[in-house]
Amino acid sequence: MPTTGAVVVLAAGMLTAVGPAAHAAPAAHAASGASLPFTSVEAESATTTGTRVGPDYTQGTLASEASGRQAVRLSAGQRVEFTVPRASNALNIASSVPDGQSGSLNVYVNGTRLARTLPVTSRYSYIDTGWIPGAKQHHFFDDARMLLGQDVQPGDKVAVEATGTQVTVDVADFEQVPAAAAQPAGSVSVVSKGADPGGTGDSTEAFRDAIAAAQGGTVWIPPGDYRLTSSLGGVQNVTLQGAGGWYSVLHTSRFIDQAGSSGNVRIKDFAVMGEVTERVDSSPDNFVNGALGPGSSVSGMWIQHMKVGMWLMGNNDHLVVENNRVLDTTADGINLNGTAKGVVVRDNFLRNQGDDSLAMWSLYSPDTDSSFENNTVSQPNLANGIAVYGGTDISVKNNLVSDTNALGSGIAISNQKFLDPFSPLAGTITVDGNTLVRTGAMNPNWNHPMGALRVDSYDSAINASVDITHTTISDSPYSAFEFVSGGGHGYPVKNVDVTGATVRNTGTVVVQAETQGAAAFSDVTATQSGAAGVYNCPYPADSGSFALTDGGGNSGWSSTWSDCSTWPQPGQGDPDPDPNRDLARGRPASATGSQDVYTPGKAVDGDANSYWESTNNAFPQSWTVDLGSSYAVRRLVLKLPPSSAWGARTQTVSVLGSVDGSAYSTVVGARGYRFDPATGNTATVSLPGTTRLRHLRLTVSANTGWPAGQFGEVEAYLTP
Repeated sequence: MPTTGAVVVLAAGMLTAVGPAAHAAPAAHAASGASLPFTSVEAESATTTGTRVGPDYTQGTLASEASGRQAVRLSAGQRVEFTVPRASNALNIASSVPDGQSGSLNVYVNGTRLARTLPVTSRYSYIDTGWIPGAKQHHFFDDARMLLGQDVQPGDKVAVEATGTQVTVDVADFEQVPAAAAQPAGSVSVVSKGADPGGTGDSTEAFRDAIAAAQGGTVWIPPGDYRLTSSLGGVQNVTLQGAGGWYSVLHTSRFIDQAGSSGNVRIKDFAVMGEVTERVDSSPDNFVNGALGPGSSVSGMWIQHMKVGMWLMGNNDHLVVENNRVLDTTADGINLNGTAKGVVVRDNFLRNQGDDSLAMWSLYSPDTDSSFENNTVSQPNLANGIAVYGGTDISVKNNLVSDTNALGSGIAISNQKFLDPFSPLAGTITVDGNTLVRTGAMNPNWNHPMGALRVDSYDSAINASVDITHTTISDSPYSAFEFVSGGGHGYPVKNVDVTGATVRNTGTVVVQAETQGAAAFSDVTATQSGAAGVYNCPYPADSGSFALTDGGGNSGWSSTWSDCSTWPQPGQGDPDPDPNRDLARGRPASATGSQDVYTPGKAVDGDANSYWESTNNAFPQSWTVDLGSSYAVRRLVLKLPPSSAWGARTQTVSVLGSVDGSAYSTVVGARGYRFDPATGNTATVSLPGTTRLRHLRLTVSANTGWPAGQFGEVEAYLTP
């Protein structure tokens, strides 16, 4: 968990600690994420007269949605003062105010209050999506920005102060905004077509006229605020360009909505601010809804307060989406909703999404040969940071994802279809070089956690090759890698290779395997795992096993959670199981020899009528069971089939134990144990109070009823 007092800075895709809690920022993070034009500083790291809240990972709490799971609450007159980390002239604050309220923050630079205040509001927050199973009210934070009107330098002080409304401040972004760009030669200005840069008049028709006049050229959006009252369509073979996202600002909740386009659309360097205050999935309240057409691009955009940033359908072949900011959407940030071919989404910053921040969903036809690369994702509050639902030959590379909340992993590779027709994962899915920080969450629908990186055969088996390489996972509240069939059907997860991972400070386990299948692990190192190395309990219980292949170079996660009837809790360690539980039942068993079909596993199958029988006429013979962990075993119950057809007999048995499976010592010396159908055909062996073993071995040297060792059931208990 993050340590209070650390100063965490997000810059150029890097998460670096400049305060006392160095473990919060492994150097490996530097390789992942977007190249950002701003540096973020956490409020809990700054000087404050307010109250720090968090850390908290509980769904529905304010701190659980905060960056770093901590923030600072300010009452009127209280402030938080940031030390400026870089040369800047602009400030963006992520904050939360109580539901139904709005207010402002006074802003101070080196102790001098600015004339302007920074407005804050709950208007775009507190979203309810009761139709989504497991959802609670969410989306508590919102971003507000301002140009400072002056330059500040590293080491300067910038403070924000609550006025009449309580404000919880999460993070401050400091940025050096360049001067507004000049109009390109030969471009058509929307103002020349009647657009109102003052934001009073309706500029929709002026934008349409400019687009029609500039076919094959550029539409210029000068600095100003423009109000559009309906969406644009028929956008093709044109560039829409502004003076920069801090200068050219469009106010509309639906910018482009079109089913198709011949393509070659370039959208760049302006802001689109929506007025979406609720999530209505039947409404296309998106920056782009549909298709831009082949060979198009979107770059340098500031997109805020939409339902979805980009919901892409139809032909968007070889679209490039890069260097954009997508903030405070009530649903997804960017969704490639099928048919995407060769689409590249890279170097974008996404914060505070109400669903998946980045998603590929192969509905109707597969997304193919497309990628999410070098993006920075922070605080999706109802789903995953990055999700791939089906598709062929997909890549997720060098992304930085932090602070996922309910229903979400940092990265999900999934065959969850939602609707038909759906194209499952196929070909090779490449997941390389990603860094996940404080990702994974409790799933209220499953009542158990989701891992930081999840591979999920939700609606069908995963048969694609899933290659997960060079991954860094830090401070996951639960597990690092999860393999699950989320629909509860037990479909297998196969063909997974995990190579070169660093896992630090997981709350529970490194590997959480909950379905049948197999994965190979190589060079995966873990430190500070909260409960155990592996949870391996496929569901349904009879669906099959999950095989973990050790490819070498693994360390720090060899232990296995022993009790599939309980979930490990963060930092719990492997608990002592129910003292009345038979520790041997269902565990792997072996023997020096077996007769015919009477194999060693018959003695731990829970049925005394089935039994192990050793090789005949070959005393002594041994039977061994691996209990999975070392236990203070105090009592054994040995059983033969209770049928009266089994005559009374005495077997001479010695008990041996081992903690490592190689060096055994005698626990109870050889002695005769009487088995009689008249008294249940059972015998009890009491073990010394100092006994502790993982591997239990029974050596039979004589049997008065048959020339072999025989056990219908061997039970091991913690109680005397």
